[in-house]
Amino acid sequence: MSELYLIRHAQSVANEKRIMASRQAFPLTEAGKADAALIASQLSEITEIDRIISSPLIRAKQTAGAFASVYNLEVEEDERISEQELGRYSGMTYDQVKTEEQYETVTSRRWNWIPEGGGESYSMIASRVQGFFQSVPAGKQEKILIVTHAVTFRLIRAVLENTLPAYPDSFPNNGEIWKVDFKGLGVYHPIESLLLGNSRDFVHNP
Repeated sequence: MSELYLIRHAQSVANEKRIMASRQAFPLTEAGKADAALIASQLSEITEIDRIISSPLIRAKQTAGAFASVYNLEVEEDERISEQELGRYSGMTYDQVKTEEQYETVTSRRWNWIPEGGGESYSMIASRVQGFFQSVPAGKQEKILIVTHAVTFRLIRAVLENTLPAYPDSFPNNGEIWKVDFKGLGVYHPIESLLLGNSRDFVHNP
């Protein structure tokens, strides 16, 4: 079966400034770049990687690039693992969005909630995430690194644990890696968390 290593991108400028980045082009901070390089080096001491697949957003691609350098691989991009489109809320700070009456602050109520201005509901994200995993070869002996984002990770975990439309409230820290032996859709997958680099020093996001 395929062995998947899923990582949330390293610290971005948006993370540092508490901005809801959505699909906007926020790069990694200098600390994030250094952490991505450290995590890549540490992972290389644990396992080989055969493929790297990344969201096309710059913060994910910069993170993937650190691994590509260590493993001497090309980075494949896949829009289906990009971050949630937040419509008109994109680029707002977490404090600003609290003043928005139409913003759904309760995580568990976002399955069918569509952010104003062309945003995506969680059900929409789940659909593209399922499409992505349908394209991952479950029966092939392959080790794949997948670089994605916080909100998308919520739906990825639900897909891998086969709980949809229920999904978790929490998501990984920046740079945290989930290891999964992928068996295909429709079954429960145990998830092992690997805390490398600076991710081992953080508490989980709410």
